[in-house]
Amino acid sequence: MQENVNTAEPAQYVLVERQGHAGLITLNRPKALNALSLGMVRALKTALEDFSQDSGVQVVAIRGTNKLGKPGSAESLFGGFCAGGDIRYFHQAALAGDNALGDFFTEEYRLNHLIHLYPKPFVAFMDGVVMGGGMGISQGASLRLVTEHTRMAMPETIIGLFPDVGGGYFLSRCPGHIGEYLALTGEVIAAQQALQYGLADVQIEATQQAALWAALGEQTFANRAQVEEWLALHVGPQNTELIKPDAHIDDFFSLLRVKHIVDALEKAKDDRWAQKTAALLRKRSPLMLHVTLEQIRRARQMSLTDDLRMERDMVHHCFHDRPGTASETVEGIRALAVDKDYAPKWNPARIEDVKPGMADAFFVSPWAAQLHPLRDL
Repeated sequence: MQENVNTAEPAQYVLVERQGHAGLITLNRPKALNALSLGMVRALKTALEDFSQDSGVQVVAIRGTNKLGKPGSAESLFGGFCAGGDIRYFHQAALAGDNALGDFFTEEYRLNHLIHLYPKPFVAFMDGVVMGGGMGISQGASLRLVTEHTRMAMPETIIGLFPDVGGGYFLSRCPGHIGEYLALTGEVIAAQQALQYGLADVQIEATQQAALWAALGEQTFANRAQVEEWLALHVGPQNTELIKPDAHIDDFFSLLRVKHIVDALEKAKDDRWAQKTAALLRKRSPLMLHVTLEQIRRARQMSLTDDLRMERDMVHHCFHDRPGTASETVEGIRALAVDKDYAPKWNPARIEDVKPGMADAFFVSPWAAQLHPLRDL
């Protein structure tokens, strides 16, 4: 998530180039931590579709930059991937009743789907901040690279939202109940945790990225097998033995309900991590904690397509069930990014006040199946 809003022409924010057999994409909106606008989502989808149909392109890679530049120039630097969607835009659009807000989520989720099913090797350089929508455009990559600077999270519950962009799908597939932990708390993790939780494939040094990026455009690849062989040689294989659950997290986040999780954490008086985690959960929207827990557990049995359709239903309810400032999401964004008082007025105010069944409405589709915005995925 990123609070900066910028209405400048989006073409300069997604830089696309073809180097040899590589299609290279750079997110180039560093002042907003490469936060995604609708124009950027559309530009990314167009670039990926064009590369998929270009028989001369054998591998596609995406990165973010922390300094304005041009593709291939000295100014085009690594250092930040993508902080997510433009939440101040969400706030403005919701209050204005702008239909483009719905278009943003529909088209973003289509982009996420495209990346997960992409027909060519797709390499994500997940350096720096990788959050929210940034996870959505990288988790489906065939090779997810992280560095010592990676800071990864799905922090949507902080603003009264839920981990969307396929978050239900990829978080629920983390080992054990780590998905529930990351989804509910929005905690930031580093490279080693990302590898352990199955949210990254290989860690490289940040200083290696520029040379690797340049080398991708200098190689001759005849097919996918040659690309994968070259990548394995230059970045190393994934060590799947690193992927394992965390028994301490599972002790709490395997419990049935949000109230059970928080109660157990608060009762662990001698456990500083448990006390800190309970305090974090007490700051989140009580209603959206319940919605999010249900989302992760439903998604564990779902395909990616069904999960994205469910999330499109859910995000509609977030902005439309309670219009305007009554929306938990609008209120959460107000507190974090607009008024910046960091004191959201959640409704219900406490976890104990969320009544059974309140979360259920988020999982009822507002559309008939043949009219769903993602019906043709």
